[in-house]
Amino acid sequence: MRDAAANGQLALLLEVTGTPKPGNVDRHRDHEDLRFEQFVAGAVGARPGLELAADGARVGRAFERAVAGMSEQSGGNTQFGALLTVTPLVAAAAADRLSPSGAAAVVEATSVEDACDFYRAFDHVDVAVDDPPPELDDLDVRRGGDATAAIRDREATLYDVMRLSADVDGVAAEWTDGFARSFEAAGWLLADDGPVYRRTSRAFLRLLAAEIDTFVVTRNGRAVAEEVRRRARAVCDGEADAEALAAELVDRGVNPGTTADLTAAALFVALERGLTV
Repeated sequence: MRDAAANGQLALLLEVTGTPKPGNVDRHRDHEDLRFEQFVAGAVGARPGLELAADGARVGRAFERAVAGMSEQSGGNTQFGALLTVTPLVAAAAADRLSPSGAAAVVEATSVEDACDFYRAFDHVDVAVDDPPPELDDLDVRRGGDATAAIRDREATLYDVMRLSADVDGVAAEWTDGFARSFEAAGWLLADDGPVYRRTSRAFLRLLAAEIDTFVVTRNGRAVAEEVRRRARAVCDGEADAEALAAELVDRGVNPGTTADLTAAALFVALERGLTV
């Protein structure tokens, strides 16, 4: 029987094998600067950090170690956001608390040191983020480990940091909302049938159709994010072709990465609840 760390790693692998996932790397599509095998290598490298989470280490420490290992492939950032969703869920599962309330308790208990570890994770890979408001310039995550003094001065926990961006970042919103969308999508995966890679695609598309992808907002603007949501809804309604949309979004450089991060979290929950692979 797989433990929580193994299911965390498997969730990362299943997420990238799901296809079609419009705009994302999957088993049929690479990006110019990121390839399928680099995501596989990232999932392998992340395992020691996931094991730390399962063993009861601080969430921030486990996340930073997972990102450090993930970065040990030639593509750069493959699964930063996915690890930010999956790592606390691994911690919750290992403590027999894998529920929205249990996951919320795990992240709400994070510390200032967890926040410092989160910032250090940005030293390992480049992550696309928006500029912070001027009053939070000292907490710009692009400062990486250099921001830890400001974190300590503000006595900001990792949960506090997530709350600061929950209105504009879908992963941060999961942290502050009991991972509600991840648990909902896990239910879709379990209720669906057929190969897991197809279930993954369908869950991804339902998530994308339900809310705008905040990574698309960051990279391409809100109008494009709204367009992508409308077109994903058309696919879900049987009015458009998922494969055609997938090819087009890759060609346009439109990557719904936040939706992929939530899909990885949903796969982890589903695996823990009996999804058969």
